[in-house]
Amino acid sequence: MRAWIAAVLLLVLAGCGDEATETKSSQYVFGTLVEITVRGVPKDRADAAFVELAEGFRRMHVDWHAWKPGGELMRVNAACKTGETVEVSDFTLPLIRQAKTFHALSDGLFNAAVGEIVGAWGFHADEPPKGRTPPFDEIRALAAQHPSMDDVRIDGHRVTCSNPAVGLDFGGFAKGAAVDWALATLKARGIADAVVSAGGNVGTMGSHGDRPWRIGIRDPKAWGVIASVEAAGGESVYTSGNYERFREADGVRYSHIIDPRTGWPVEHILSTTVIAKSGALADAASTALTVAGVADWPRIAKRMGIDQVLMLDDAGHLYASPKMAARLAFPEGKRPEVIVRPVE
Repeated sequence: MRAWIAAVLLLVLAGCGDEATETKSSQYVFGTLVEITVRGVPKDRADAAFVELAEGFRRMHVDWHAWKPGGELMRVNAACKTGETVEVSDFTLPLIRQAKTFHALSDGLFNAAVGEIVGAWGFHADEPPKGRTPPFDEIRALAAQHPSMDDVRIDGHRVTCSNPAVGLDFGGFAKGAAVDWALATLKARGIADAVVSAGGNVGTMGSHGDRPWRIGIRDPKAWGVIASVEAAGGESVYTSGNYERFREADGVRYSHIIDPRTGWPVEHILSTTVIAKSGALADAASTALTVAGVADWPRIAKRMGIDQVLMLDDAGHLYASPKMAARLAFPEGKRPEVIVRPVE
């Protein structure tokens, strides 16, 4: 199903008479299908790049995982519980730094320190949780300890947590960081035109022949797309939503996106799409704006330096920033009303 979804979301328009070499690879990281397409290089060069990407993704899957034993993030989280200082490698330390940056930019609405709360809701698993919800008193007690990236101190390669409730979870931006790394790796190998899709979240480089890459934004209410955009090389298109990863109990759907202020799953927002030059930033911002909700997303977008946003709420209303609204292409015969709100 994930492969089908990725195919729907990545819509490539081939140029007439374009005969450039195109090579593809599919790999898995964080339980998500990653599809890589490179153009304009011989297959043997593309395949060599894919081998390097596979090794990097394999290490990410271990070291950046919040619940896979034996990884570096698990070791950091174990030290956080005791207040001990831990040495962190150059492979993982940049993500901790990014998490602190995104936390500050988002006014705390993107908070990678709430891993204990995410785990308590049952989302530290490859498959969506089933059965009864966790005791709500447990969730409230965890949230009352206010775990925050401000509790994480970095001194060189040494990391210390001052709050034992901190549990680092990179799930809100690790796909973006992984795609950024993959594109940088391809560029270092002399590949100019490529697209990398991680579960439908897409990073681009160059173009698809004589046309831009065209990216579909999935409709969370039905199979298909709400709209598509033509992505200039270097742009990333990321969507956060509750349509794939959630739990249901007693007729209530609980999203995996947690409001760090309350410890509760976000309600009323079905999806938020962000376009930015950085995949990690786009990934984190789409989460933060989902938490901000309809009333506050323009303010948080401005704080995070984001000017291209599309949000869908559970009443079916579409909200967009002016720059995003101007570039949306809708399926033939479908042009929904879009409420345009300036980033402010």
